Amino acid sequence: MLGPDRGRVRGRCVRLCGMDEKMILGRIGELVDEEHRLRSQVQTGEISNETERARLAALEEALDQCWDLLRRRRAAHDAGTDPDQVTARPADQVEHYLQ
Repeated sequence: MLGPDRGRVRGRCVRLCGMDEKMILGRIGELVDEEHRLRSQVQTGEISNETERARLAALEEALDQCWDLLRRRRAAHDAGTDPDQVTARPADQVEHYLQ
C-alpha cells in the first residue's frame, strides 16, 4: 500500500519518489479507476461537469508523470543503470515535453 505522500495527487503535482515499477503501475491503476468513478459521478449528477473537468485535468497530469517515470526507469534498466536513481519530473516539464 502507498504511504500518505506517495503517488497522491496534490493540486497539480504527484509524488512518486521511492516508488518501484510495481508501485507505479499500481498508482496508474488507481488513477484510471478514479477517472472511471468521476465519469460515472458526472453521468449520475453527483458532481458537476466543471468539477469533473478540473479533477480529470489533475488526473491526466498525474498519469502523464507516472507513465513518464515508468518509461524512464525502464530505459535506465535497459541501459544498465540503476532505475532507482531516476526521479519523477515536475508535471509542467512532463506536460510540455515535445516528442
